[in-house]
Amino acid sequence: MHRTLAIIEREMRRFRRSPMLIVMSMMFPIVQLVVLGYAFGGNVKHLKVAVVDQDHGVPAVRIRELASAVASGNHTFDIVDYADPGKALTDLRNGVVNGVLTIPADFSRRVIGRNQPRVALIADNTDSFVSATLSSTVAQMVSSYGSSRPTSERIPGQATLDLVEVYPYVPYVQYLLPGSITMSIFMMVMIGGGIIFIDDKARGLHEGYLVTPIKKFELIAGFNISGTIRAVMAGAVLMIIGSLIAGVPNALDPMRLFRLLIVITITAFALISMMFLLMVRVTDPLMPRAVFGVLNTLLYFPSGAVYPQQGFPAWMQYIAIADPFTYAVHAFKSLLLKNTGFEAITGDLAYLVVFSVISMTAATMLFRRTL
Repeated sequence: MHRTLAIIEREMRRFRRSPMLIVMSMMFPIVQLVVLGYAFGGNVKHLKVAVVDQDHGVPAVRIRELASAVASGNHTFDIVDYADPGKALTDLRNGVVNGVLTIPADFSRRVIGRNQPRVALIADNTDSFVSATLSSTVAQMVSSYGSSRPTSERIPGQATLDLVEVYPYVPYVQYLLPGSITMSIFMMVMIGGGIIFIDDKARGLHEGYLVTPIKKFELIAGFNISGTIRAVMAGAVLMIIGSLIAGVPNALDPMRLFRLLIVITITAFALISMMFLLMVRVTDPLMPRAVFGVLNTLLYFPSGAVYPQQGFPAWMQYIAIADPFTYAVHAFKSLLLKNTGFEAITGDLAYLVVFSVISMTAATMLFRRTL
């Protein structure tokens, strides 16, 4: 029994020497509770709706006033006026707006003539949560327009809404695919950029390259590039297999695969750079395992991979702005679900590149060539 107690005492002393590990172990359930508690089921608000008024008559002005009332009332969507319907549709496909509300040129004439006036909502249906919220809100708005007219005119002059979906039906398994690809990259990054590096320190293997004339930047670059190669292979395999399983149309199109490979590579390098920045001064081999659990929750769910960010509280949306997962998931959604070009993901790639440069520079400055 004395020998057993000695082992227990040793392990407890070892655990006490890692205060950060104790804190992370206690913080992880709290972080998981808060993030998951607010990441699902929130009211989707502040969607971007392009309004294209091709009529400019008094009834059309009334429709726009109702849209402005919704925007200033429950804030379900914000309206943006467009003069060119082609520009509005382009921005819809590129993710700048979530829907296009079109008032046709003959709307006022049909209202006055009580000849079935109609307005159209063109929705980005790749996100079913956003599309359902938007269509329901606009339908109620158009219905309220009809109810405000005299009773004798309601039936023949009732304005109706035509819902137009830009893309074919997107099942939820396809909606989850971009987040799964990003997570597969991150899992390989955690292994290649975190655990292996800390294990090398724990085993003393890093002493071999510390005595060489290699520079800190060259050392960090070597770690990052090798980790990126492994992460790219994992992401590419899941991307191809996942696309086939989820039934993504034209999954093996060469140009789409090329664009996806570019995004996978930049995402992998950004995440591996971040991981080395977090682990560059860590020596406790148990710490990465605790950190990874928190990072999984803190990066994945606020990214919009499983629920639209418009349903998050304000503090979680701030996390999403800085989260590299957000930009990777958005880029994968644009390419996989919409089959867009690089113009739709230029901002995502720019952020990930800048994030990589900052993380790698900071990791190089913090890296110590001492034992």
